[in-house]
Amino acid sequence: MNAEQDDELDDSLSGDDVLKENAAGGSESKSKWYKRLRKGITTSTAEKREMPEGLWSKCPECHYICTTSELKENLYVCPKCNYHHRIGSEDYFEILFDHKIYTELFDNIRSVDFLGFTDLKSYQKRLDEIHSKTDLKDSMRVAVGNMNNIELVIACMDFEFIGGSLGSVMGEKFSRAIDYCIQNRLPFFVISKSGGARMMESAFSLMQLAKTSGKLSQLNDAGLPFISLLTDPTFGGISASFGMLGDFNIAEPGALIGFAGPRVIKETIKKDLPEGFQRSEFLLEHGFLDFIVDRKALKQKVSTLIRLLQH
Repeated sequence: MNAEQDDELDDSLSGDDVLKENAAGGSESKSKWYKRLRKGITTSTAEKREMPEGLWSKCPECHYICTTSELKENLYVCPKCNYHHRIGSEDYFEILFDHKIYTELFDNIRSVDFLGFTDLKSYQKRLDEIHSKTDLKDSMRVAVGNMNNIELVIACMDFEFIGGSLGSVMGEKFSRAIDYCIQNRLPFFVISKSGGARMMESAFSLMQLAKTSGKLSQLNDAGLPFISLLTDPTFGGISASFGMLGDFNIAEPGALIGFAGPRVIKETIKKDLPEGFQRSEFLLEHGFLDFIVDRKALKQKVSTLIRLLQH
C-alpha cells in the first residue's frame, strides 16, 4: 500500500473523507467519530499478551467451542451434541474409581525392540520418543480399586501410545490382570481403544490374540465377570479377540468399531457402505453389542451390572 492509499484509508476510518465532501459542497461539517492520534502499532512486543494454549476446546462433530475446564467437568462429552471425546486411561480411572483412588498394577513392564524392526525409523526410537514425551509405559494400564464400593480390576488402553496397539506388553498385562482377578476373586473390566495389532512386533503381537482369549477362558471357569467396553476407535486384533468376548459387550455412543476400517472395506468391495456403518449404534442394531452407555452413566451402569452378575 502506497502513501496516497494509506492516507485515503485513514480519511475513511476517521471520517475526514466525509468532512472534505461537506466542505466542497458547502454543507455544515459533521464531527468525526474517530480520530487517529498516531499511526502504526505502538505496543511493544514485551507488553503483548498471548492466549495460552489448551484453554478452549472445539467439538469435531458440531464445532461447539467451550473451555477445557467445562469439557472436563462434563466428562469430556460435548455439552451440545453429546459427542464423546477420546480420553486416556488416567481420565477413565478418575471417572470410574471412587474418590479417584486406585492402585496401578504391573507398571514396571515396558516394550522392547527384540526384532530390531525399522520402517521410517526404528521401533526402539519410537518407544524412546513416546517415553520421553509421556508417562505411559505401554498402550495399556491396569489398576485396582473400588467403583461404587465394588472392588474390581480395570484395564484401559491409551491411544496416544502407538495407537493403542496390541503388543507383547499389553498381552502380558492383560494376562497378569486376569491372574490377579482369579487370585482375589474380582470382576474384570476392560476399556478398549486401539487401532489393532502392533506391526513392529510381527508374530509376537499376533500371538497375543490367542494368549488373551485363552486367559479369558480361565476367568470364565473361575466364575468371575468380564465386561468389555468398546470406545472410539476399536479395530483389528482387539475386536478380533478379547474385545468381543465379554460377558457383556458394551460401547460408548458413536464409537467406530470393527476389524478393517470403512475406507478399506469400501475400496475392497467397490460399494457404498450404509450410513453409520461400524458405529456403535449400527452394531447394536445388528446384534454385535448388548447396549450403549453414555460416559456420564458409565460408572453407575457398570457397577449395577456387576452386582447383578455376582448375585
